[in-house]
Amino acid sequence: MEEKRLIVGPFNRVEGDLEVQLEVADGRVTAAYVNSPLFRGFERILEGRDPMDALVIAPRICGICSVSQSHAAARALAAAAGVSAPPNGVLATDLMLAAENVGDHLTHFNVFFMPDFARPAYAARPWFQTVEARFKAGRGTALRQAVEARSGLFHLFGILAGKWPHTLTIQPGGVARALDARDKVRILAQVGAFRRYLETTLFAASLEQVASLGSIAELAAFRAAGRGGDFRLFLEIAEDLGLDRLGRAYDRFLSYGAYGGETPLYRPGTLAGGMLAGFSPDDIAEDHTNARMTGRGHRHHPFEGSTLPDPSDETGYTWCKAPRLAGLPYECGALARQAVDGQGLARELALTRGGTVASRVIGRLVETARTVIAMETWVKAIDPAGDWYCRAPLPDRARAFGLTEAARGALGHWLTIDEGRIAAYQIIAPTTWNFSPRDSDGVPGPLEAALVGTPVEPGERVPLAVQHVVRSFDPCMVCTVH
Repeated sequence: MEEKRLIVGPFNRVEGDLEVQLEVADGRVTAAYVNSPLFRGFERILEGRDPMDALVIAPRICGICSVSQSHAAARALAAAAGVSAPPNGVLATDLMLAAENVGDHLTHFNVFFMPDFARPAYAARPWFQTVEARFKAGRGTALRQAVEARSGLFHLFGILAGKWPHTLTIQPGGVARALDARDKVRILAQVGAFRRYLETTLFAASLEQVASLGSIAELAAFRAAGRGGDFRLFLEIAEDLGLDRLGRAYDRFLSYGAYGGETPLYRPGTLAGGMLAGFSPDDIAEDHTNARMTGRGHRHHPFEGSTLPDPSDETGYTWCKAPRLAGLPYECGALARQAVDGQGLARELALTRGGTVASRVIGRLVETARTVIAMETWVKAIDPAGDWYCRAPLPDRARAFGLTEAARGALGHWLTIDEGRIAAYQIIAPTTWNFSPRDSDGVPGPLEAALVGTPVEPGERVPLAVQHVVRSFDPCMVCTVH
């Protein structure tokens, strides 16, 4: 048996820094160790500050999902204050969060994921010329169209938020910007233009048709019945390369629930072992065994957590902690959200094929269709004469948390206030869940498990199949190491 080790990285077209060490035998990955090599320490930066400073500092963890960080921070502060935003505040916040999330899905597909299939290694494939024309880095036509569509959608941030990223409009009691009837018309037009791009370019079908796909059989019929669209092109690639069998991890999925306040658009819960269930935030803990930090003696609930680098560490191989729910690793992201919510195609993919490269990408695209449809209803539901904000005075002492769903999955902020200042602040980001290291039981994180069995072709130093698996999670490494 031929055995070797490969260090793959730093990865290009990834937000932040990422390396993966692979153990390879007989042309397959036998073990993987995922390294987030950059320490940032935003949790430490927040300590000792006024609690409202979290609205300024936490979003700067990341420039591409800053609204998600704002939302989690605002929810934690709202819970500490014991307030709920009025309906207009919820709708406006949901519109901003949804725009950022679907924008991230679009960027992932067109910029991070699909260009790998335009590489010379695939030149003999029947779909290669089409993919090269659409997605070749620096030359493909898809990128320009996607950027223009995303830019048009993001104009709504100018109306709702004043700017993007790092808006201060999202507050614990709602939003700081009220809209009038003219603003509603403008936002609806912007969402409508984005719908037209999706229906003509990405899907070559109506959003309602994509959102209602209820099974793998219906997906196959959708592909066979129509022509054009980058979604169908991806489905052709996935079938040819077997992406529906690549990158499967534990098939345990977690969603905190997304949009809609007390009645979320996408329900919270877990899907594991074929069973749908709720979850308790009390069951979340982080393991430092293989993180380069102190506190390896036991797992910490976020309220008891710490972020203290260990200068004497000789065992840790990453700056990423290992989040666990009831002691187990869980995968999060669009596929998890849609499968937990009960979207027919996503649920069947999760239950039968599991979390694979193809399943994750399909989950992202189906979610894009569903979310944009919802955005149109939210705009229409706004009442310009209604309230947008309520006061949220903070107590001198409190413990509270805020959970939300970023594009890449479950995001939580845990806040402790003492004598009117932030005494502790802990964050678990989606890629922290997905790219976690081994825990104290030696159990790999989801990506580490998903890479086992991935083929490595002779002479490959940066295996293409490994890149497909890594990118299928859409990693955001700056959030991972916050």
